[in-house]
Amino acid sequence: MAIAITSPIPDVCVIGAGIFGLSVAWAARQRGLTVQVIEAKDIGAGASGGIVGALSPHIPEQWNPKKQFQFEALTTAEDHWTQIDARSGLSSGYGRAGRLMPLPSQAAANRALDRATDAQTHWGTAAAWSVLPPDAAPNLVPNAPFGLIHETLSARLHPLNACRALAAALRAQGVQILTHTPTQATPKARFETPTGPIQAGQIVLAAGVPGFDLLAPLLGQVTGKGVKGQAALLGASLSPDTPVIFDDGLYIVPHANGTTAIGSTSENTYVDAVTTDTKLDALIAQARILCPVLKAAPVLQRWAAARPKARRRDPMLGPVPDHPSLFLATGAFKIGFGIAHKVGAALADCLTDQDPHLPESFIVTHHMDRADAPDY
Repeated sequence: MAIAITSPIPDVCVIGAGIFGLSVAWAARQRGLTVQVIEAKDIGAGASGGIVGALSPHIPEQWNPKKQFQFEALTTAEDHWTQIDARSGLSSGYGRAGRLMPLPSQAAANRALDRATDAQTHWGTAAAWSVLPPDAAPNLVPNAPFGLIHETLSARLHPLNACRALAAALRAQGVQILTHTPTQATPKARFETPTGPIQAGQIVLAAGVPGFDLLAPLLGQVTGKGVKGQAALLGASLSPDTPVIFDDGLYIVPHANGTTAIGSTSENTYVDAVTTDTKLDALIAQARILCPVLKAAPVLQRWAAARPKARRRDPMLGPVPDHPSLFLATGAFKIGFGIAHKVGAALADCLTDQDPHLPESFIVTHHMDRADAPDY
């Protein structure tokens, strides 16, 4: 049953209690704004309730504003999540342990050595990129004849636990979070709930995949879609200091609570977003071959959901054209948790009439201008 929306009218109403919505709410509250969060289901429903949680950078070459934004987010994430854990009394599972990536060929190894120089240029002393010999991690990745990349910028957290910690921290700061309160859009950029219209000084739409449908009547076009991902949680107790392992689209993420996540598939077409199937079985098998210490680990949980992907892979952030007081935070396909707190700060800048300093490819009009040339 929906919870009645109470007065007084908040400065900001955030629609969606996933990682972007909660992060925007947190940043706005830190600026002194009164904030309300409305969620159609539960905290971390959909993609934000996942189990993988790899926070990894793009390759440090061909540097651009998007990579700089992500770099700044990753290098400030530890302070952010330490604060959230302290305020909430819960654990987000954050830890910066780096990442290992086996090299598939000698040519790839040569490129990786070149990228070490790029990392020095763009990462400075904040993180390192190096190429390790084939026998550098025999217990984790024994079959790496061309060596492994080791970079120290990657981190991990537990997505659902991180959302729950953020929600608890927000409530401790006096933010009202209404769950099981679905929202519908009306033609004049109003949003209705079962208990009446949303009333707030400003509204931030951060509703994940359903947000694309909420936004469509206002823009006259659909600006994104859901891409299904399947993942699994294994009962493999690796050290929390164990690096994330990545190979050919597969992530192996050792969590602080003694489990290890395997993920994820990327499915543009699917029948049911929340069911798992043989695609996940194949992913688990691939992980057991790559990392033999997982061979006998039991599968504790199978997970699937649709992740929001904007027309371009980049997120859609900031003001919605022709709709004053409406802002958007969605579409950060695969990189959402890694940049979420910086996205929150950027939206808080928008809400307080400051320049958010967003990359051009992140703003809403960048995606709308490409309505006839989708790049999913």
